[in-house]
Amino acid sequence: MELLKEFDVERVRADNPGPFTLDGSNCWLIGQDPCWIIDPGPPIDAHLDRLASEATVRGGAGGIAITHDHADHSGGLEGLLARVGDVPVGAAQIAGASVTLCDGDQFGPLTVYATPGHSPDHLAFVSGGVIFTGDAVLGEGSVYIAPDEGALIGYLAALDRLIKLDLKLLCPGHGPALGNPRERLIQYRDHRLDRERMLVEALAGGLRGSDELLAAAWGDVPPILRPAAEATLAAHVDKLAAEGLLPAGVERPSIGDYGGL
Repeated sequence: MELLKEFDVERVRADNPGPFTLDGSNCWLIGQDPCWIIDPGPPIDAHLDRLASEATVRGGAGGIAITHDHADHSGGLEGLLARVGDVPVGAAQIAGASVTLCDGDQFGPLTVYATPGHSPDHLAFVSGGVIFTGDAVLGEGSVYIAPDEGALIGYLAALDRLIKLDLKLLCPGHGPALGNPRERLIQYRDHRLDRERMLVEALAGGLRGSDELLAAAWGDVPPILRPAAEATLAAHVDKLAAEGLLPAGVERPSIGDYGGL
């Protein structure tokens, strides 16, 4: 993609494909002399060797920014540091980070935007017209929302903030880079609101059990992604409850292992 060259951005994709990771975890490098790395990716030696090599070609690493504390994005941190040296590591909440990042902070060339929802510690990073979205927005498909307190309300608010930015390139945690960030961000917001609309319609029709609500609003989700859909349903139920819009007797899904990716 020409926009990657224009903004001096490079993708190094880990070889960890799967239903949650798509074709693998994206790690991004931006700038030169030094470059900055967004997400170390998983602890795969061949991947970390390649990422460190690309950083060397760009004049070395100035720092590492981490979008969130899921292993497919942050698990390779220790191994990457062993390869690139003792550089600053910025994150909201992760063992091994040397800089705690909050909304509005500046970390090298990156401006920090809190984007809770997929995980409570999730951050996006903006540099010029480029946004690195981690798992808040993917290059294809959708993401699950973890049922943490205020998760969905915070996520929708974050999307609304990002939609207002003047962005030219979206670099996601999984999937291809996209050249129309605002369009993608609006798609994500509208998709989430459409799921809520279907859920509200199911509730208005008298459905109360989690299985029947899932079938009504997430019936198109393949079986392998059902745990993630259940987690997202729980987040929607929590949002309606917080807004005083949840009818009595609704069964909230019992959340087990929904992937953590």
